[in-house]
Amino acid sequence: MNLLQPHSGPLSGEVYLPADPDRISWGLLPNAASEPVLTVDSGAAVCLDTISHEGILEDQGRDPAAFFAAAGISGILSDTALVAASGNHDPSTQGPHVLTGPIAINGALPGDVLEVEVLELRRRTDYGVISNRHGKGALPGEYPIAPPGHPDGEPVPPTCTVATVDAAERGVIGVGDGRALRFPLNPFLGIMGVAAATEEPVHSVPPGPHGGNLDIRMLGVGARLYLPVQVPGALFYAGDPHFAMGDGEVALTAFEAPLRATLRFRLHSDPEMRRLAEVLATPFAETRDDHLLIGLDRDLDAAVAQATRNAIAYLGVRHRIPAPIALAYLSATADMRISQVVDIVKGVHCCIRKSDLEGL
Repeated sequence: MNLLQPHSGPLSGEVYLPADPDRISWGLLPNAASEPVLTVDSGAAVCLDTISHEGILEDQGRDPAAFFAAAGISGILSDTALVAASGNHDPSTQGPHVLTGPIAINGALPGDVLEVEVLELRRRTDYGVISNRHGKGALPGEYPIAPPGHPDGEPVPPTCTVATVDAAERGVIGVGDGRALRFPLNPFLGIMGVAAATEEPVHSVPPGPHGGNLDIRMLGVGARLYLPVQVPGALFYAGDPHFAMGDGEVALTAFEAPLRATLRFRLHSDPEMRRLAEVLATPFAETRDDHLLIGLDRDLDAAVAQATRNAIAYLGVRHRIPAPIALAYLSATADMRISQVVDIVKGVHCCIRKSDLEGL
């Protein structure tokens, strides 16, 4: 079993932030009252460990060693075991996610934009979990299927499928009859965000203007996420690591498994970036090939509408393209991709090819 334990193995970047119980929050996002566990300057690259919530939750026994042993897997991360034993989680009022941070950025002020560049993602295990629970996912009430003899009217237990990584760096899900489904890996952090401008508790599940649980699988190595700063210092955090996910994340979770991430932070306070953040009022992102404009709403149609408006606004602010022309262009060629439909607030990202904008 390959395990990337805290403080071991490659540690890139200038600062290392482990995910021990004193440097994480479980189920609630950092807010305006949170104290940073690390402070860095703009331009710094931070190597941080993240922990998957799968295998440590209450309905999984809060005992990751026993949970994974039941699936034939021995060996767990020491920080995962410590967090599971910490007792600092109430599933009735908090989300499932474990967040590393927050990290303060010197000089960050509300209205600025924090750029987060994903430099490196390393797998910390070669196993993870895909789970499905009633009332969640794209088919609530249909799945999970009750096991034989399950009492009528009783809650159906979650279905937790343990997936592994093979020697060819593919994800593997056993079918149950000796066969297996194999698929490419695509590591990314489902949660990257800044503290919301409130001192009230912020549940970890729904994304918002602060970022958070965006679950955009295109935000892997090489991607840049732009987060409108809400509070002084920004107070960045990350979590919900994935080895792979399909657009939509229809079961409820995807291939959830821990990652070591190296991220570079750059603070933007120039008028154009502040104007763009003000107009969009949501995070935005880019990959090597695409600009990503995001829509977030409990209603999927409304999320599509917001992503479309944000794409029109982006083309107007950045390239002075009139709105009717921008809408025509988007309809002719831009892709609207569903980020996820399972996080209370649904997500859509509009993909605009960078090559289309060359020379404008």
